Amino acid sequence: MRWKPIRFVPDDTKIHFIRVSRFGFFLSGILCAVAIALFAFKGLNYGIDFKGGSEIAIRTQGPAQLDKLRNELNNIGLGSIELQQFGSPQDVKILVPAQGGGDANEQAAQLKVIDTLKSLEAGVEIRSKDTVGGKVSEELTQQATGAVMLSILFVLFYLWARFEWQFAMGAVISLLHDVVLSIGLFSLIGLEFNLSIIAAILTIVGYSLNDTVVVFDRVREFLRRYKSMNLADLIDFSINSVLPRTMLTSVATLMALLALYFFGGEVIRGFSFAMIWGVVVGTYSSIFIAAPVLILLGTKREISSSEANPEKGRGKRR
Repeated sequence: MRWKPIRFVPDDTKIHFIRVSRFGFFLSGILCAVAIALFAFKGLNYGIDFKGGSEIAIRTQGPAQLDKLRNELNNIGLGSIELQQFGSPQDVKILVPAQGGGDANEQAAQLKVIDTLKSLEAGVEIRSKDTVGGKVSEELTQQATGAVMLSILFVLFYLWARFEWQFAMGAVISLLHDVVLSIGLFSLIGLEFNLSIIAAILTIVGYSLNDTVVVFDRVREFLRRYKSMNLADLIDFSINSVLPRTMLTSVATLMALLALYFFGGEVIRGFSFAMIWGVVVGTYSSIFIAAPVLILLGTKREISSSEANPEKGRGKRR
C-alpha cells in the first residue's frame, strides 16, 4: 500500500493576497497602535531578571494555602511579596521585591522569607531560589534591548546586500511589526517578561526572517522570469508558489511548540507561548506585510536585470 503525502494547501492556489493587503495594513496598524499604548500605559510584568529581587520556588506537603502565606509574608517588612501557583497545587513561586543596598540585603531578605515559610509550613521544600541585584537587572535590560535592536539592524544590512533596499525595508518593517505585537500581547495578558522571553523574541525574529526571505527569493526569481507580468500579480504568484512550504513548516513548528507548552513544564511555558505567538504572527507578516510593502516602496524591474548582470548592478550602485 502506497501512502499519499499529506497536503495542507493545494499546489496550485491562486489567492489574491495583494487585494486584501490594505485590510492587513489597517489591521496591523490598529494592533500595533494598541500594543504601543499598552506598553506605554500598562507596561510589562517584568521578572526579577529586569527589576531585581528574589524568586523562590517551593513545594508544600498539601495544597498550598496561598491567602495565608501571602498575608504572613507581606507582614515581615520586605514590601509587597507576590505569590503565584504553578504546575501542581503544591507548587508556589514567591517573588520578593528588590530591597536595595546591595546583594547582601537581597540575600538577607531571601533568608528571612525562607525562615518564615519554614515556620508556617511544616515540611516545605525549597525547590529553587534566585537573586538578582538592581545593578545587574539594569545591565540586563540594556543588553536585552541592545540585542533585539542590533539583530534587526544586522538583518537590514544583510538583506540590503543580498537583495535591494526595498526588500530590506520590507523585511525590517515586518520584523518590527512582529516584535511590537509580541510585546503588546505580553503587556495585555501580564505574562512574566524575563530573559527567556527575550530569547523567544530573538528566535521569532529569525523565524519570521526565514519566512520572509523565502518569499523574497521567489519574488526575485519571478522578476527575472516574467518581465511583463504586473508586479501585484507577480507577488501574488510568488506567495502562492511557496504557500504549501510555508504552511507545512508553520504547522510542523506549531505542533512541536504546542507539545512543549502543554508537556514541557512551567519553566519553559512562557518561552513556548511566545514562540507559538511568534510563529503565527511571523507567518502572517511575511505574507500580508513584507511582500505588499514591495509595491508601496516602488520595487523596480531593474532589480532583476542587476541580478542577471552583476557588473551592471555594481555600476548602478556606484
